Amino acid sequence: MKVTVDFDCTPEEARSFLGLPDVTPIHDKYVQAMLDTMDGSNSVEQMEKLFKSFSPMGDAGVRLFKQVMDMGLMGSSKPSGG
Repeated sequence: MKVTVDFDCTPEEARSFLGLPDVTPIHDKYVQAMLDTMDGSNSVEQMEKLFKSFSPMGDAGVRLFKQVMDMGLMGSSKPSGG
């Protein structure tokens, strides 16, 4: 037996229902800090340093993200056979 339940609610309602905190102010501050810092960056190297410093896992996180993106690009470039 399979039962499916759909909830029609806003993200705020879902957070409240599940007892999760509202991190909107933190998110807004993070995005604003990124935008402010990016406005001062003039080169690709500065941008790379910026993203490495803001990424949750530092350099390892950036390498992991690059690997995932590379795998996705390789997969999308393969001809579909069948």
